[in-house]
Amino acid sequence: MNKVLARLLVFFVGLPLVICLVYFNQFNHIAFHMLAFAASLFGARELYTLLSAKFSLQCRPLVLITAVIPVFVCAVSSVLEKPFEFIDYSFVFSILICMAFEVLTAKTFENSVSHLLTSSFIIFYTGYLTSFVSRLTTHAHSREILAFFFLLVCMCDSVAWFFGVSFGKNNKGFIKASPNKSVAGFIGGFAGTMLTGSVAHYLFPEVFTGSLAKILILSFFIAFVAIIGDLIESVIKRSVGIKDSGTLIPGRGGVLDSIDSILFVAPVYYFGINFLF
Repeated sequence: MNKVLARLLVFFVGLPLVICLVYFNQFNHIAFHMLAFAASLFGARELYTLLSAKFSLQCRPLVLITAVIPVFVCAVSSVLEKPFEFIDYSFVFSILICMAFEVLTAKTFENSVSHLLTSSFIIFYTGYLTSFVSRLTTHAHSREILAFFFLLVCMCDSVAWFFGVSFGKNNKGFIKASPNKSVAGFIGGFAGTMLTGSVAHYLFPEVFTGSLAKILILSFFIAFVAIIGDLIESVIKRSVGIKDSGTLIPGRGGVLDSIDSILFVAPVYYFGINFLF
């Protein structure tokens, strides 16, 4: 019952609040950038905790600071309307900082590979991938693009859950990373995402231009990547023997449990929008 209530709250309260924040676009969505920064920081903190259960990591302040640098640079670039190439530079720079720290401070080196790999992964997963959400703010139709992005991911998750609960009792367990996932749930995720894409095509023809086929192709790949993003986090949690990434969101777990699909979909959606529309 708690999980049902949590999903209903996310869909009917959380999603509208995020979309309202998207439409508040003063200083090129500075409020939204602050939300993305907070999500990146809390996500990095949770991922650090997950990985520390099995690996040796560099000191927490270093990893958390370097993880949010790409999102911070993205926000500054967006507000000041500077080129986004600085985000890619900042991503590389963040990893180089962690490498330099290891070289200059390590007294023994048996854990150095673990330090470098985990720091790089946290920076990439919670920092660099989050920056692709913020990059969408500079699109000419940024409000519609961002609102549609969150609606797509939410519909994929919600319809997949509904189909899984309603029709998935006898077709679960074929994905070892998440045994509760069902074939019916996956079908529902694809159906919900592509239906949402079809609606957006007719509601915003000036944004999603061209044929319906283009938005359906993008929606199909988004559904696939959203499912993979959800499963990747399940793999990480199972690998370290932890059920939830955190407890910040009642009934949902941690921040990572709520944004895992968003992180993976963001770059696919960003490149898809730029290429197709």
